[in-house]
Amino acid sequence: MSRPDSATTTAARAFLALPRTATLTTLRPDGTPHVAPVRFTFDASTGLARVTTRAGARKARNVAAGGPAARVALCQADGFRWITLEGRAAVEDDPVRLAEAVRRYTARYRAAPPAPPDLAVIEIAVDRVLSLNV
Repeated sequence: MSRPDSATTTAARAFLALPRTATLTTLRPDGTPHVAPVRFTFDASTGLARVTTRAGARKARNVAAGGPAARVALCQADGFRWITLEGRAAVEDDPVRLAEAVRRYTARYRAAPPAPPDLAVIEIAVDRVLSLNV
C-alpha cells in the first residue's frame, strides 16, 4: 500500500503501537543516506510521527539541512511484517511540541526518553505509507 490512510487501519495502528525500535533514514548534505535506530510515536489521526533526539545528532542536522523539503523514511519491522512512513520532516525545539513528544513516547515505551540538554523532536508529516503483511 502507498496511501497515507493505510496507516490508520486497525491492524496498522496496532502494529505501530507496539513498543518496537524502528529505523529513520535521512539524507546527508552530500545526498547519501544515514540510517539510525530510533524509537518513535505515530498519531494516526493527524498523520504525524515524532522522533525525540538531540538537536546535534546527525539525523536532526540532516533534517535541518534539508529545510522545508527534507524527506525521511521511518520503518518499523517485525519479521516479514513492516510499515514504512514517509514524509516531510522538521526539527522542533518548541517546549509544547517537546512535551507532547515526550508524553507520547512515555506512553508507548513505558519510560521517558533520554533528556539531553539539547532535546529536540523530529516531526514527520506522513504523506506516504508502504507496508507488507500488516
